[in-house]
Amino acid sequence: MNCDYSKRNGYFYYRGVVEDPRYIPLRFTYDGNEYFGLDPKCFKLRHIKVTKGEDKESSLMTFSMKGALLIRVLITHYFTHGVTEFTFFFENRRKEMSAILENVCFDILFEADAPKLKGILGDHVNFYEPYEYDLKNEPVRFVSDTGRATHINFPYFDLEDQKRGHVLAIGWAGTWTAEFSYENGKVRYTAKSVNDLRLRLKPGEKIRTALFVLGEYKKENVFSRINYWRDWFVKHNLPKANAKGEDVKPFTASCFALDTGLPNSDGSISERHTTWKPTMDKILSENIRIDYRWFDAGWYCAPDGHSPDTDWWGTIGTWQLDPVKWPGRSFRESTDYARAHGMKTLMWFEPERVTDPENLEKNYGYNRDWAIVVEGHRGIANNIGNPDCLKWTTARIKKTLKENRVEMYREDNNFDSAALWKHLDALEGEERQGITECRFIMGHYKMWDEIIECTKSYGGCAFVDSCASGGGRNDLESLRRGIPLLRSDLDRRTTAIRLSMSTSFNQWIPFCGANTREKENEVGLFGKSDKYIWRASYLPCLNVDAQYVYDPDQNFDIMRFGIGEWEKVAPYLTKQFYPLTPWHHREDRSGFTAHMYFDPEKKTGVLLAFRQEDCEEAALTIKLPIEGDLVLTDEDTKQTLAKNADGTVTLFFPNKRCDRLIWVNTDCAGQL
Repeated sequence: MNCDYSKRNGYFYYRGVVEDPRYIPLRFTYDGNEYFGLDPKCFKLRHIKVTKGEDKESSLMTFSMKGALLIRVLITHYFTHGVTEFTFFFENRRKEMSAILENVCFDILFEADAPKLKGILGDHVNFYEPYEYDLKNEPVRFVSDTGRATHINFPYFDLEDQKRGHVLAIGWAGTWTAEFSYENGKVRYTAKSVNDLRLRLKPGEKIRTALFVLGEYKKENVFSRINYWRDWFVKHNLPKANAKGEDVKPFTASCFALDTGLPNSDGSISERHTTWKPTMDKILSENIRIDYRWFDAGWYCAPDGHSPDTDWWGTIGTWQLDPVKWPGRSFRESTDYARAHGMKTLMWFEPERVTDPENLEKNYGYNRDWAIVVEGHRGIANNIGNPDCLKWTTARIKKTLKENRVEMYREDNNFDSAALWKHLDALEGEERQGITECRFIMGHYKMWDEIIECTKSYGGCAFVDSCASGGGRNDLESLRRGIPLLRSDLDRRTTAIRLSMSTSFNQWIPFCGANTREKENEVGLFGKSDKYIWRASYLPCLNVDAQYVYDPDQNFDIMRFGIGEWEKVAPYLTKQFYPLTPWHHREDRSGFTAHMYFDPEKKTGVLLAFRQEDCEEAALTIKLPIEGDLVLTDEDTKQTLAKNADGTVTLFFPNKRCDRLIWVNTDCAGQL
C-alpha cells in the first residue's frame, strides 16, 4: 500500500504507521514479488519495543515474512520538530540461502500544488552549488555511486510547496539514490541505499538500509527551512563533546607540519620528535589560544618498515608510529605537554585503504586476503566489512590512540571504494550484489562507535573528525558520530570559495570548519592571512594556518585579533543562520556576500558582510531578517548604524576586498 505522508503528518503520522504497518514507507521485492508497506496478510508482527524519551519516542518493530526473512523497522519521532525517521533491517533466519531481495526503497507521497525541489550539490567538482527544480516540469534524480556519499551529490533535500515544506535526508556513507516525480497533485519521493542491491542472504546474515529522515515545516519566509533544519540538527544529531554528555562547543585547531623547518610534501610527514616543542612553546609565548594540535598524515612507518620522507599516500596501513621520527614515548610526551598547557591532540588515520599488503602480512599480522585489489584501480581497499579485518584494524587504531592519549580521531578516505566493493561482490558468486557495501558501511559505523568509546574512556572526544578527501562523508548517519573539521579540501584555496560555500553549506551542516589562509597562487594572495580572510573563516571549527617559528614575517597580532574576535562570534555560529545575499559562483568575486547568525533566546547576533575583490559597488543595502527595535553596532568603529525608513540597512565599504562585522542587539525581536 502506498504511503501518503500528507494524510497524517507529524506525530499522527508516526503513530499511524506504528499502528497500521501497511503504511510503513518501505518498498522491496522478494522472491519476485513486490511489497509496499508491511501488510499483516504477508508479514507477522512478532514484537514491538517502544522507548520513550523527553523529546522523542522510538518504536522497534520486528516482523517475520512467511517464516523466511526477519524484518526490523526502527521508527523514531521527535516531538519538538515533528521529524520522523526510519531504518530498515533484513535478516535471514533460515538454514538455507534466502530468495532474492532487491529494489529496497523508502517510498512516500506528498500532496503538493506547486512543488519546488531545492538543495545543494556535493563537494569535489560541485562545490556545494545550489539548485532548484519545478517538479511539475520534470522529474529529478540524484545518484551517488562512488562510495564517498557526499562528494558529487548531497543527500539533503527541501521539498517546498506554497505554504509548507518537507526536509528529507538520507544517512548512509556508501552509495545512494533519490528520485522525485510529480503526478495528479502529489510528489513521489523514492530513496535507497546500496544502489545495486540484489542478493540472496546467507543463513544468519543481516543487512540494514540507510537512515531515512522526513520533517515538515511551515513556510513563513525564505529562511524557514534553514533554521528549522539547523535547530533540529544541533539539538538531535550533533554528537556530544565527551563522556559527560556535555554539548560540543566551537574550537580552534592548528597543524604544526609547515613549522618544522623541513620539507613537507603533505599532511604531517615532516614532523619529528624534535620539531613540535618549539612550535608549541612559541604558541604559548605569543598567547595564541589553540584547542587542538592537528597531527595529520605521514606519522606512521611504512609496511616494509622504512621511514617515509615524502610518500604519505603510498605507505599507510601499519598505524604504528614511525620509530625514526617518534622514538620511544616521544609522541606521548608531546600530547602530555600539550594537555598540560590546555591543548588537546587530534590524529589522522585512513582505515579503508591499505598499501603493500604483502609486507603488512609479513611484519604486522595482516591477512593479505583482506586487501581488495583490482587491476587498474588507483587504490587498495582494506575490507573492514570482514569481521577479522575490522577487528585487526580497529584494535591497532585504538591502541595507538590510547597509548598516546589522543583526544580526537581524524579519519580520511582518499579514493572511491564502490568499484572495489563490486569486485568482491562478483567473487561471492551470483546474486550477491551489494553485500560488500552493506558489510563495509555497517563495519565502518561499528568501528567509529568503538573508537569513540575508546577516546571517551580517558577524557577524549565523544565524536570523530569526519573526512573523506574533504567533504565526502557528510551524510547524516556519519554526522551523528562525526564533525567535518574541513567541510571541503577546496575552500582553503580562496576566500571567494569559502564565502560561496558558507552561503550554501551552512544552511544544512551547522558545525563545520575551514582554513584561515589563501592557498591558491593565481589570486596573488598565496599565504596571506588578514582581517578579511579571518572574518570569512569564522566557523565553529577555526583551523588556524600558520608558521609560528619558521616564518619571520608571521603576524601574531592579526592571529590574536582573529582568534579573540572569533571567540566572541563563536557562540552564535550554531544558532539561526540567515544568508542575506544570493549564492555566488566560486570564481565570481564581483559582488557582496553577507550573512547573519542570531540567537533567539539571547536576542543578539552578528552580521558579517564582504565586498569582494572585483566588486565595483561601494554600498550594500539589505533587509534585516529580525524585526524589532534593533541596535546595530559596527565592531571596528563602535558606531551605531542608522536604519533606512523601510527598515533596511545600508552598509558602506570604502575599498574592494573589504569587510564589516556588525553586532545585532534587541530586547523585543521577532522573527520575520
